[in-house]
This record gives sequence, structure tokens and C-alpha cells, in this order.
Amino acid sequence: MPFNIGPFELILILVVLLILFGPGKLPDIGKAIGKGVSEFRKASNDLENAVRLDSPPAAKPEQPDKPVAGTTTDAPGDSGGATK
Repeated sequence: MPFNIGPFELILILVVLLILFGPGKLPDIGKAIGKGVSEFRKASNDLENAVRLDSPPAAKPEQPDKPVAGTTTDAPGDSGGATK
């Protein structure tokens, strides 16, 4: 469960809410909380999509196709400059 709320704590919270607001107001409170959570999720998703669309894609590191001038490449079979 979220926030590590166990079944006992959840029942205790519901009993306190029932005592404070009465059985007539609990459905209205639940509906208001549900609307608030859904609006928050929608706004969060909209913001995430806007940021994703506005940000440039991650640049890939460029790898040269040709060797850079002044560098040498070892020929196949070359042992890395070791002499016999």
C-alpha cells in the first residue's frame, strides 16, 4: 500500500472520517478527492508530454568515418609496433 499504511491504519482513518463528517458527506468527499487526483494526473501527464516535445533529442556522439589527419592505423596482423 502507498506510504506503508496497513489495514489497521486504513480502518482507523476511515472510522475517524466517518465520525468527523458523518455517513452523508463521505461519498461527496470521496468524489472530490477522486476528481482532484484525476486532475493532478492529467496535469502531470500534460506537463510531461510538453517537456518531452519541447526538449531536443539526446545528441549521439559523432564518430568519424575517416581517420583524423596525423594519426596512423595499424595494419591487420601488426603486433602493435613490436619488432623482431
